Amino acid sequence: MFKDLPIDQCDLDKYTFVDVRSPSEYREMTIPGSLNIPVFDDEERAEVGTLYKQVSKEVATDRGLEIFSSKLPRFINEFKKLEGEIVVFCWRGGMRSKAAATFLDLMGIRTSRILGGVRAYRHWVLKGLENIDMKPASFVLNGGTGTGKTAILKKLQEEGYPVLDIEGLANHRGSIFGEIGLTANNQKTFDSLLLRELMKKQGSPFLLFEAESKRIGKVLLPDFLIREKEEAFHIFIEMPMKERVRHILDEYRLHEHHEEFVKAFRSIKRRIHSPIANEIEGELQERNYERILELLIEYYYDPRYLHMWNQYPEDRKTTVKVNSIEDAYQEIKKLIPQKSPLVSNH
Repeated sequence: MFKDLPIDQCDLDKYTFVDVRSPSEYREMTIPGSLNIPVFDDEERAEVGTLYKQVSKEVATDRGLEIFSSKLPRFINEFKKLEGEIVVFCWRGGMRSKAAATFLDLMGIRTSRILGGVRAYRHWVLKGLENIDMKPASFVLNGGTGTGKTAILKKLQEEGYPVLDIEGLANHRGSIFGEIGLTANNQKTFDSLLLRELMKKQGSPFLLFEAESKRIGKVLLPDFLIREKEEAFHIFIEMPMKERVRHILDEYRLHEHHEEFVKAFRSIKRRIHSPIANEIEGELQERNYERILELLIEYYYDPRYLHMWNQYPEDRKTTVKVNSIEDAYQEIKKLIPQKSPLVSNH
């Protein structure tokens, strides 16, 4: 017989998690790293749900079993391909996960079920974020758009530095242009990924992350992370304009996403001095991205970063003046050991 596991006993790195909800539910929010082997597809779920609401629970249950039984051989075969100890879940730990776990058990496939389903997991995530203790002190990478902060963090992470890639968790680059070429994660997915990363980093001597505003796309950062940013030691990166423009072009590939770029620009156009905004509009017609980026950096983004620079005290910030992302990466590696005592004191 399968067993029910409370969510706080579900080791996220130990089990093979399988979400048996419909594909659309899985896309909306799931446990990170879980697989989707649905009991019902989206249309079948809608049919059963309609019968439940408009006819009766019994009729809906009978129809659900009829649908599930017809696809049972394929369903079982999908599970036979899996390795490790399997844990299934649905929304509330109800009919779908119970049916899946029961049939899997009858076929000799050892299975557990999450008590309370993904709803219990969501509550666990929110409680975890509410009670997280940010033990590691922090370094924050700051500086103008195009200075390669995310690329630098990724290089540091590859070398084993404790990095929290906030934009990676959000799948959004953090600016009004941040979703170009990407599909941003929703709040539920972001929260799940954030808690998991923070739990992994609790034993680290410090934490490295990028300066972000309260909102990244449609995702809101928790208050404790904003407070941590405000109290951290900030490393501001200065880099020549041409190198910044080149990096943005390489990363965003604007020639492939022209319409997205135009739409994003027009959402901020009113915040830019009219002669500059009109010049950008003209350059958009010619697709002269280099000039457009120069104008946006000089007249829109850099004034914001200058304001950010001024709000931090001298003893909690420094500037590295470099010619490339590689130079910045090397300078920051040298800087961290020098500044670690200051970070720890804060």
